[in-house]
Amino acid sequence: MLIDLQVHSTYSDGYLSPTELVDFLARQGVKAASLTDHNTVGGWSEFKRACEKHGIKPIVGIELYTKLNCKHFSILWYNFDHADGELHEMLRSSQVRRRNQVRKMLKKMTGRGFKIKIDQILDKYNHYISINHLIDDIMAISANRDKVKRELGNARPRQEEIIHHYFFRSKNTKLNNSYIDLKRIIKLKKRIGGQLIFNHPGRYNQLNKELVAELKKLGVNGLEVLSPHHSVGAVLYAQYLAQELNLITTGGSDFHLFESARGALKTSWQYFKIDSNNLKAINKIIG
Repeated sequence: MLIDLQVHSTYSDGYLSPTELVDFLARQGVKAASLTDHNTVGGWSEFKRACEKHGIKPIVGIELYTKLNCKHFSILWYNFDHADGELHEMLRSSQVRRRNQVRKMLKKMTGRGFKIKIDQILDKYNHYISINHLIDDIMAISANRDKVKRELGNARPRQEEIIHHYFFRSKNTKLNNSYIDLKRIIKLKKRIGGQLIFNHPGRYNQLNKELVAELKKLGVNGLEVLSPHHSVGAVLYAQYLAQELNLITTGGSDFHLFESARGALKTSWQYFKIDSNNLKAINKIIG
């Protein structure tokens, strides 16, 4: 059956509400889905209600920015106790750090001549503050749009280009994610349950046996194999590692929005659908 275990809503960096997102998934024929917003479970209740309305099995999920020593990567977490107080304390702490980092970046941008009402922007976000939505807020002001076009030398700059130039170009302008120590997550998992999945490891060239074996030893349960961020080679190698190390394999479209590009493909779903029959031990997650 068709499943999707990585989608994002307006509670983090997606552009559809949880209800709108489920409406879309239902039209695609999805039978089990997980809302994996970044460092928040704020959209879960709405997502769950919408899934039940459409006969889709909802899976509690989240995507966490994690760190292990000097390594940084994303982890997907499924089927945990989403109401746990310690979990919410951990997430809230990461959100506060993120807010403070974003405030510093916006202050730097105002110092460079951007027209930004910092408190007004930050007050819009009660959970995770996403870079793409920040760019939308900044570019909504015509003076800022003109400034970006001049500085980038591009009359129609793409969002990715703007993000890289103003938030990741150098150490002085880099916006760090609010990483959570993986060992802390694993310790919490022992109490509130669920499955931890190494998220799209092929995206940042992190798909190597030594790292995956280390994560399994610590308590990570699986690999996201099917992802639009993976080449065919990455998919095949991830499957091999999962077999060798006896790991769960998962898949998700990483859906965020409908693109307005001129090409035929408008969303990840138009080229990336996931059949649960292709995933090892997936029933440990979807039941």
